[in-house]
Amino acid sequence: MHPKCKDWSPDSSKGLNRCIVKRVIISLFLSVLFLGSLVPGMNAQEPYFRLKDLSNQWKEYDDLKGPRLTVIDFWATWCQPCVQAIPHLNTMSALYAERGVAFIGVSVDGPRNQSKISPFIKSMGVSYPILRDINSELMSELNVSAVPTLLIYDSSGKLVHTHEGFRPGDEVLISEMIESSLE
Repeated sequence: MHPKCKDWSPDSSKGLNRCIVKRVIISLFLSVLFLGSLVPGMNAQEPYFRLKDLSNQWKEYDDLKGPRLTVIDFWATWCQPCVQAIPHLNTMSALYAERGVAFIGVSVDGPRNQSKISPFIKSMGVSYPILRDINSELMSELNVSAVPTLLIYDSSGKLVHTHEGFRPGDEVLISEMIESSLE
């Protein structure tokens, strides 16, 4: 008998085939489980998090989320596409606030750049809350692998859109995502 498969015997090709099939099925199942945890949106649930804001006060997702949609922007001061996106997101935040959409900025700047965040945000005139994810724990928890990344959650907590990166013109795509989710 083979040590890894109790159905296998040297005289039985049928047992060997059963052993191979079982291993393939188990491997496929584990692969789907693993890949599902890596793909943003798969198995996504409403996030719960508690992070410090720029005033060093703890803020919870439940207190910041919008009644209809919540847009979470992962960004960093050293990220040029992030810097390009923020003025557009600030405009959208003001535009969509009356329609029940809340924006939350999550800075993933490390310890060395913490002192740059507040002056940067003030210079950009950002009006939505900015939180700090210094060790990128929330970023990892939500399966975000790059900045900038936007996650859009509906009122039931379902992840309805993900947008990674930012190029001129992406503000139109982001607006369309928000509009389609509000319908």
